[in-house]
Amino acid sequence: MGRDRGRPPCSKTSWSFEVGARWVRRGQATVEAALLLPTVLTLVALLVQPACVLYTKSVMASAASEVTRLVATACGSDDAVRAYVLRRLAAVPDLGVFHEGGAGAWEVRTQGPDDAGRVTVEVEGRVSPLPLLGTIVSALGEADGGGVVMRVEVTRDVRADWIGGGYEDWIGIWG
Repeated sequence: MGRDRGRPPCSKTSWSFEVGARWVRRGQATVEAALLLPTVLTLVALLVQPACVLYTKSVMASAASEVTRLVATACGSDDAVRAYVLRRLAAVPDLGVFHEGGAGAWEVRTQGPDDAGRVTVEVEGRVSPLPLLGTIVSALGEADGGGVVMRVEVTRDVRADWIGGGYEDWIGIWG
């Protein structure tokens, strides 16, 4: 009475065929996973690396844009401006795919404001691309040894064109 009445009786050969087919299917899944896993991970790396570089560039551009207004309106020292930029650039993770070298590796250069009210700020950093992706990432910046140099330059006219002249000119405009 040990036999299950709901199932039809099966011979030893059919049982071994069923178990063997199950093991064959498991083996096939292992082979498929071994082929698909590297392909999927390569595709993910191809998407993640440019996204990391573009994130870093957008943070650099935002920081440089904010610093143009700061330089135009304040008479701070270069050290104070650099500290301001570094606080903004702290949003970039200190990982090689985002930025290489820590906070001391950022280069910040400012010019202005000149007589026309033009301010230029340049922020430069380096990225270490993932293996095999160096050529793709180097399209987003210039290659420098094992890394890629990323440079963002923002130039802004901080004084409107209609502002100008002397006191007499202003009286003529509003008079």
